[in-house]
Amino acid sequence: MKKTLIAAALSMMVASPAFAAESADIVVVGSGGAGLSSAITATERGAKVIVLEKMAYFGGNSNRSEGGMNAAGTKQQIADGVTDDSPAIFYADTMKGGHNLNNPALLKTLTENAAGAEEWLLSLGAKFCHRMGRGGGQTKARGHGPCDGSPVGIELMRVLGERADKDHIDMRLNNRVTKIIMKNGKVAGVEVQTPKGKEVINAKAVVLATGGFGANHKMVEKYRPELKGFSTTNHPGATGDGIVLAQQVGASLTDIEQIQIHPTVIKRNGALISESMRARGGFLLNKNGKRFTNELLTRDVVSANELKQPGGIAYLVIDNSIYSKNKMAQNYTAEKLMTKCDTIADVAKLIGVDEKVVQASFDQYHKAFDNKKDDLFGRPEMLIRMDQAPYFVAEVTPGIHHTMGGVKIDPQAEVLIPEKKPIPGLFAAGEVTGGVHGGNRIGGNAVADIITFGRISANSALKYIGK
Repeated sequence: MKKTLIAAALSMMVASPAFAAESADIVVVGSGGAGLSSAITATERGAKVIVLEKMAYFGGNSNRSEGGMNAAGTKQQIADGVTDDSPAIFYADTMKGGHNLNNPALLKTLTENAAGAEEWLLSLGAKFCHRMGRGGGQTKARGHGPCDGSPVGIELMRVLGERADKDHIDMRLNNRVTKIIMKNGKVAGVEVQTPKGKEVINAKAVVLATGGFGANHKMVEKYRPELKGFSTTNHPGATGDGIVLAQQVGASLTDIEQIQIHPTVIKRNGALISESMRARGGFLLNKNGKRFTNELLTRDVVSANELKQPGGIAYLVIDNSIYSKNKMAQNYTAEKLMTKCDTIADVAKLIGVDEKVVQASFDQYHKAFDNKKDDLFGRPEMLIRMDQAPYFVAEVTPGIHHTMGGVKIDPQAEVLIPEKKPIPGLFAAGEVTGGVHGGNRIGGNAVADIITFGRISANSALKYIGK
């Protein structure tokens, strides 16, 4: 799946015209969801934009996004009967999920503008539906994504890539920005290492959209030594480059030690099993064949509970009622991330425990579903009874997933110095920034973040340069 996506991305980029310009109104550094949202928004308002990407393909971690996009008060929610959600409830859920460490102004901006960002994606041709089921830390079902249950990242990057191609945006792969150029205290461009050597691109404004540092193990260990040895779900380019670039010109950092581990990661390769598998009804068993947590708690809590289990591993179990309607789950079996088990006895055999123990765990879950009350762990929502064989099982463990800290910005996506003043001409969006997610990111908020602040960064940059 990933190889196919990358190949498609490469072919798209090759098909785009190669511009010779070495100046621009705006340079966007990074080509994931935040970067392309920024570039498209600015281009369609008349700006000359150059997108610089250090990797040989566009998309970054956005390519790997599995779950969905959170937004409150959307038409899709209302059509599905979720009429009692609002930006205020979205804000409260996210602040609580982030352990009240979120920057209130940034969070307010996110929750009030996410619905508009989702509508913008729909206007570009995104095939999004409201995806029923609430993820960890949410009181309402507000996830949106592909109607067929495919990973949201594939659809997101298809839509953004096609629009960037249609708009003839100058996107340059294998171009690593090494320095932000400042003149008279203002951004004046960037130095970039290209396949042909070093070049300078003059620009009136720069948008940093380089992602986080989840694949930079030394950087992770610097801020969180206890995470040494953990696998990562991040793509190889997630090394914190934008954070370093911003620091070089005096930018402040915030929440840099806040690094999220995700509870359902395949240890051997860092592949992520989406939280939506649990939101739709799946549960977790330990090596003894027993449930051990409310599966809909926030990622950090579920991960902590998982690490307390024998070997620090768990087994995510879904049934055929989930699997048959979800392309993402079907991809997991095709990629040998999940194993098909025809019976509960086969589930027990895979785990290596007595069938009676696993049967008892299933029976307890069935009882909780029937009684609409999970006496053992207080799970608030079980959408299905989990009784439709065959079953599909993945052995999982916590892995490094999201870096919540990064460059400090204001609600206009302006990069700030320690005195809380903006650096003139420098903007940032997405995982390179800190403050939005606090001490724990709620699943589905990353896509909302990158699209919302990607668009804001463009509009703020346009205002700054007078367009």
